Amino acid sequence: MKIIKHYLNGQDHDGGDRTSDIFNPATGEVISKVQLGDKKVVNEAIDISLKALESWSKTTPAKRASIMFNYKKLIEDNANTIAELVSKEHGKTIEDAKGSLQRGLEVVEYACGIPNLLKGEFSSQVGTGIDTFSMKQPLGICVGITPFNFPVMIPLWMFPLATACGNAFILKPSERDPSSTLKLVELYEQAGAPKGLVNVVNGDKEVVDALIENKNISSISFVGSSKVASYIYEKSATYNKRVQALGSAKNHMVIMPDADVEQASDALIGAAFGSAGERCMAISVAVAVGNVADDLIKSITPKINQIKVGPYNDKLSEMGPIVSKQALDRIKSLISSGVDDGADLLVDGRDIKLQGYENGYFIGPCLFDNVKTNMSIYKEEIFGPVLSIVRADNYDQALKLVKENPYGNGCSIFTRDGDTARDFSNEANIGMIGVNIPIPVPVAYYSFGGWKNSIFGGHNAYGMEAIRFYTKVKTVTSKWPQGIRQGAEFKMPTLG
Repeated sequence: MKIIKHYLNGQDHDGGDRTSDIFNPATGEVISKVQLGDKKVVNEAIDISLKALESWSKTTPAKRASIMFNYKKLIEDNANTIAELVSKEHGKTIEDAKGSLQRGLEVVEYACGIPNLLKGEFSSQVGTGIDTFSMKQPLGICVGITPFNFPVMIPLWMFPLATACGNAFILKPSERDPSSTLKLVELYEQAGAPKGLVNVVNGDKEVVDALIENKNISSISFVGSSKVASYIYEKSATYNKRVQALGSAKNHMVIMPDADVEQASDALIGAAFGSAGERCMAISVAVAVGNVADDLIKSITPKINQIKVGPYNDKLSEMGPIVSKQALDRIKSLISSGVDDGADLLVDGRDIKLQGYENGYFIGPCLFDNVKTNMSIYKEEIFGPVLSIVRADNYDQALKLVKENPYGNGCSIFTRDGDTARDFSNEANIGMIGVNIPIPVPVAYYSFGGWKNSIFGGHNAYGMEAIRFYTKVKTVTSKWPQGIRQGAEFKMPTLG
């Protein structure tokens, strides 16, 4: 059985007495084990990071940018290998894995412009003979704690920008699918990043707490559930650390009566069931306004039934398995609660069976109608291929649903009316909004982040928000004494 180790100072590193099983979600088989670190491994990683930081923080932004250009090319050249690693441990299709890698690659491309992004400001003559200027300087050692659902995209949101800003980085990937994350770090070193600049410590809560408590760690970046995000935010604050912690979501799509129903149903198919719904930006609630619900159901139901569910290595597969048996059982339990609460289960994918993959964690797409806001399937983040239709009498009622939900990651509206779209964009208390776009993930030179209980901390991911997060501003006010100007001299200077 292969044992996946930590990665410190450019090589595999033994550490910790515990291991965790890694499964192939399509078969339910254990395919490897990963070491779970402890405080000792964390301290070793920090010592290595401190040594790397000494010289790296003094490296010119132009040199860092040149490494980023190399890194971008290496990722492109190894895209198939990286996607295979993702799919084997996570279960998502190869094409889905490649798509998520591309969204991470966009951030690497953004980091290639780091010399421009790190520019400071200058004001001349703020007082008599006095100038003021500011500079962005690195924080020190930054930490990233990344989730199972995007084991390459989200690490690429973090460590390329953090190191481009001059920091060292310690990465704690999900223990469910760490192999692709480790591959990213190996490629970064091949691109020219010094060994020990980015170190990988595998583990669970014990490692997370050790990282938070260590005085040499300057910042924590996290993506995961709101429960854990809140814990990390609160605990890190007691140790005076910067935090960007992105949490759970319950994303709504409002479909107005004037919307193109076929367009909306196509959008819902990908947004609700892509990656088996294991996305923080997945649409899990369709708010059908007025009389559009029946037409929407008529359009979307046959499309749902045509979704090809299968293992990642089947080229025809459009949706893979759930990442783990525990997650699958939780999803099925929530579906059962929806039925018990009185929602109408129009499409039931719970009993799907695939020949040769009977022990895999598969579930087909599910569609509920007449979901109410007091039901568990509405209130909880299901993180699976379950779409709930909530009927609203009018636009105001639909907007109220969005605004009263405790999560505020993303939402969208489908309409032909510009005034409605503009009002929704302004009034919805959500961090990322799409107009006739189902999953409004911003491009790399903007930023990613929700509102309300979907984020803890003052900074979003990537874009200039990340540059501000991974640097501290120093402002210098200077005045130089006037010297005696003697004019030009043409004689050979002497020591006298």
